[in-house]
Amino acid sequence: MTAINIGIDESDRAAIAEGLKKLLADSYTLYLQTHNFHWNVVGPQFRELHLMFEEHYTELAIAVDDIAERIRTLGVAAPGTYKAFAQLSSIEEVEGVPNADEMVRLLNMAHEQVVRTCREVLSLAQNADDESTAALVSDRMRIHEKTAWMLRAIQPQ
Repeated sequence: MTAINIGIDESDRAAIAEGLKKLLADSYTLYLQTHNFHWNVVGPQFRELHLMFEEHYTELAIAVDDIAERIRTLGVAAPGTYKAFAQLSSIEEVEGVPNADEMVRLLNMAHEQVVRTCREVLSLAQNADDESTAALVSDRMRIHEKTAWMLRAIQPQ
């Protein structure tokens, strides 16, 4: 393969890619969790939550592709197995099928975790003047912050 010369040195590209791998793992784990809850939610809020979860996992499906492609653009292989994602993700897998309120609480916590992961990667990208990664991660952070806000708004007080 031809050497990469995009104005970001190799060590910075590697560090940013490692951060993006964690973001990819968190995003994919959240995608799976959201899809699982979409399939299994029951109760009085079924329709509202079922449709909201579908919107969320559909958006996440596009996001994981964008993140993986950015990792590849930086010259690093993107992880793509459950094992790799489990090792890299900061989001815990959920056992069983929680009730609807617990689903909302767990998804809120997971979106907030993705925001924290974004902040770590954003710092790496900004320090390396990697505007493309910074823009991607900043956009992801905004989406997850808004989603967390919406999930908090429907949680019982």
